[in-house]
Amino acid sequence: MQVKSPEFKVPELRDLERSPQPLAAEFVGTLLLVFFAVGAAVLAGEYIGTLGIALAFGFTLLALAYTLGPISGCHVNPAVTLGVLMARRISLETAVKYWIAQLVGGIAGAALLFLVAKQVPGLKTSETFGSNGFGDRSAVHINTGGAFVSELVLTFLLVYVVLGVTHRVAVTGFDGLPIGIALGTIHLIGIPLTGTSVNPARSLGPAVFAGGAALSQLWLFIVAPLVGGVLAAVVHALTHPQPEGVLGLHAPQRQRG
Repeated sequence: MQVKSPEFKVPELRDLERSPQPLAAEFVGTLLLVFFAVGAAVLAGEYIGTLGIALAFGFTLLALAYTLGPISGCHVNPAVTLGVLMARRISLETAVKYWIAQLVGGIAGAALLFLVAKQVPGLKTSETFGSNGFGDRSAVHINTGGAFVSELVLTFLLVYVVLGVTHRVAVTGFDGLPIGIALGTIHLIGIPLTGTSVNPARSLGPAVFAGGAALSQLWLFIVAPLVGGVLAAVVHALTHPQPEGVLGLHAPQRQRG
């Protein structure tokens, strides 16, 4: 007797707006990304180094993409959601709900990580705690302008890959593989520069618990990734065949059903 693997339906816009499951998936996914990937830097950074941290981010997102992709698209990142919104794959209402779920999830993941870190004697959690930074908070002391440009370009790559390998909302088939590889590569480059954000929710959570300069520099790691997400959507519309309604180029067609 042959057992069939479960089939996942690609989420439609109306499904995302009516069901609480995509929002729960975005909350849980962002929580897990922050806890495990940022946790790799906070709890194990001196043992695994930059390569290990980069792999932790890439592998965590890869696992989440296959787990949550059929449910919510596995954005777990406000910049990705903004790019998908610009591509007219979700509505503004859904995007706002995703952003709330992601930001709350990022803070919850950081809170859980903070709780664990506090149980490790001698582990410093103030000022750093896996937060992003520039100037004297950067390993290479990159300045504000350099940090902004690097975060913009690195986020551009991530969102561009997400838009390029997915159709509509869901992550299916082998879509998760290039997304995870892209995030890992991005961290190999970005960790020495800013600690790598490319994700406002990932930056917000640790900064809340690090305090001090981490909070005062947080604006850059919110603005630059969002700008990178917008640019990725614009360039994707120029380089890939687009359905009508993308980026407002044509009037969107009403869905039937």
